Amino acid sequence: MFPSELFSARTLVLLNGMPNTSTRQKHGRRTRRRRRADPARNELVSSSLESAQQCLFNQDYGTAFAHYLLVLNLAPVFKDFARESFRFTLFKWAEELDSLGRIQYLFDCYEQALELFPDDEVILNSMGEHLFRMGFRDEAAGYFHKALKMRPDYPEARENFYRVANWLVERWHFFMLNDHGRNQKYQQAIQKAVQKGCNTVLDIGTGTGILGMCAKKAGAAEVYACELSKTMYELACEVVSANGMDGSIKILHMKSLEMEVPKDIPHRVSLVVTETVDAGLFGEGIIESLIHAWHHLLLPPKRGENEFGEQSATGRVIPAGATVFGMAVECTEIRRHHRLCVTKVGGLSMAAAGELHSPVSCSSEPDDSMEPYTTERLSRLPGGYKPLTEPFTALNIDFNNVQELEGLSSREVQEIRLPVIQQGELDALAVWFQLHLDEENSLSTGPQEDTCWEQAIYPFHSAKGFVLKPRDELIVEVSCRDAYLRLCSVAVLRDGHKIRLDKLMDSQYPVSNPNPEAELCSALACLQTDQSQARDFCMLECSEMALLNNQDYHQSFCTALAKLISQLKVKCQNQERGSAFQPGPAVATRCASPFYVLDVSEGFSLLSLIAASQGHVKAFSSVEKKKQQEVLKRLARSNNISEQHLEFWLNNTEDEQGMLQRPSREKLWSAIILDCVETCGLIRQKLMEKASLARCLLEEGGRIFPGKIVVYGMLVESETLLLESAVQGQEPTLGFNIAPFINQFTVPVHVFLDFSTLECRHLSESVELFVLNLMDANANYINREVKVQATSAGRITAIPFWYHIYLDEEISVSTLGQASHWKQAAVVLQQPLEIILQKKMLGVNCM
Repeated sequence: MFPSELFSARTLVLLNGMPNTSTRQKHGRRTRRRRRADPARNELVSSSLESAQQCLFNQDYGTAFAHYLLVLNLAPVFKDFARESFRFTLFKWAEELDSLGRIQYLFDCYEQALELFPDDEVILNSMGEHLFRMGFRDEAAGYFHKALKMRPDYPEARENFYRVANWLVERWHFFMLNDHGRNQKYQQAIQKAVQKGCNTVLDIGTGTGILGMCAKKAGAAEVYACELSKTMYELACEVVSANGMDGSIKILHMKSLEMEVPKDIPHRVSLVVTETVDAGLFGEGIIESLIHAWHHLLLPPKRGENEFGEQSATGRVIPAGATVFGMAVECTEIRRHHRLCVTKVGGLSMAAAGELHSPVSCSSEPDDSMEPYTTERLSRLPGGYKPLTEPFTALNIDFNNVQELEGLSSREVQEIRLPVIQQGELDALAVWFQLHLDEENSLSTGPQEDTCWEQAIYPFHSAKGFVLKPRDELIVEVSCRDAYLRLCSVAVLRDGHKIRLDKLMDSQYPVSNPNPEAELCSALACLQTDQSQARDFCMLECSEMALLNNQDYHQSFCTALAKLISQLKVKCQNQERGSAFQPGPAVATRCASPFYVLDVSEGFSLLSLIAASQGHVKAFSSVEKKKQQEVLKRLARSNNISEQHLEFWLNNTEDEQGMLQRPSREKLWSAIILDCVETCGLIRQKLMEKASLARCLLEEGGRIFPGKIVVYGMLVESETLLLESAVQGQEPTLGFNIAPFINQFTVPVHVFLDFSTLECRHLSESVELFVLNLMDANANYINREVKVQATSAGRITAIPFWYHIYLDEEISVSTLGQASHWKQAAVVLQQPLEIILQKKMLGVNCM
């Protein structure tokens, strides 16, 4: 249903009272006579409104939008009257344009709409959503912010602004600024370099501007800085100005690779400071940036033994270099996010799935869809990790040697042999580094350090894994192709024999064999595997791999679906028996046709196939990627599920927005599976709207899965969450006023949280906070106050929360637990609450 305007007395009044905007107003002392209406204009407006209404009824949104533009430009008096219908038309037309890929036209329509309604918070928010989906995060933030200025209590705009803030100012900025040890070491290194004569400084990737301000405070005569992110550039400008340095630090909104002398800076500088490094050291482009800087922006490096002597006429870089370390580890948490660990999922054999693994791989034939490593904080991984080798040195790099930087990508592949120190399944190589700021100051990103850094993880991909044993030697290859650090476990030396691990991946080498001789023979036989045999390979996101490995989740769905189908079959049989004396064609047709199940889960999902395996079910999957569809087809064939019982729903619909609709004119769904919780730990946006529509598409007795979501939470004291959510304390950071500016991007909800490993004190038991009923809208409430009994004294800094997802009244799955593919989230209090334990009851408002 769309909003409509019926032509009534009010419409006629508006038309008759409409001014003739083409007539120039005359001012004088005499009373102004009422202008006569322009009949032709009124007729055009009236007919265009009528045409817009008819086009809406016919779902011709593009033509309806054109009619509304005409009406509202000719007759602004209709703006309030037609606002709701105009919004509806714009949004539906934008959906069509999006599905057709007419992106520029989509934005043109929004610009036209905002010319008519420049302060409409709903249109502003919608424009921001389109921009954000297409990757224009800076621009999207501007629209969300403006929508909030128009209406501060607008929840959709507030939630969108928080989401985009997480992208624009990533959470590590807060943790890094709270890392006092890191900040002081950088300050000391910069101060020493400036005192030794480096009086012209360029800060590459300035972020908040802190390193550039350190240089100026140390006495540098000229300081320049560059920043690519528009948001961070504007933030740095504010920070520098607030600290009284806006006239002495020049900040450029550009990449350092685009900078030239004298176009952007007047001459070469004597010092470059930067921290454009990620957990894998080279992932943010530091090598390319420094090569360009040495050739175009820096004075030539100092030659001779006393490298850190007088440097006014020479150039140098902080950090001066780095040493990269690594070790092999066993870790079930890493394993389940990167390869298939189970043989059955929801009663389905996975033997025919082919090779499934994450896009994180140091493959010899990389493509743009693959990343060589991911990142994790090893100390926070659920279940922990087991070192299988001692830490080893993988690489040394000197940032003050341009020849070494230029030769990095062409270095020969280095082969390192690592003695195995304890038995365990090889899951990954974990990598960290020591950043040498100068000869005295260094920073370590190691797993045992109390640092803001994560470690780089290079997962090992094999269908069934490989168990390393003491006295084995693991052979690791280290290279820097494409200026990315790449580490790959390639072979194992065991009892004098070399077992190639890439061959084992092709031949499905078993995890272990109780008979050592048989194990060795099996490994050697792998070398004879016919490599010409094509592999069925499919890449899944890390979260999709973890979902696939979540057996409890799939088994719960299997049980709930079987229960529903059984109930519907009984209902059909009862209807047949009830109409035995007067059989009706409708009942006979209904009972003969299969039950229709729609799975609209995001990404790769086996739930449609599990539904089809119940028998007498036609299941529709929302899986869109062709390779993933092929996996489902192979699994269907190998599990004796007819191809007629599995269809791909997006192949039948014009666009993703129209997924929730009837399977056919005469049919309704027996079950609709909604994807309710994002991997990050938040309820999906517009879930209740989708549930409301889904309920209208169910046959009698049909169900939405899940039927209900119960939110649980707990009061905790966690310094970690505070440090990762905002710059803490009243003291300036290294003497600079930064906190008020970056803390504008503080968001109240911390996502991608592992509650099981979070450093915190529990101040209460877990309590039920909120219930979302997807099957019965009348059972829901807008807000709820919950009384929570504190069990310990302390300072409440956050409320972590998670969900129990009820498939029916008896079957549920939890998003909390080691097997869960979901993370948790937490509301972080801006003002921590001190509690003294005297049977203290606290009220928690849930909205």
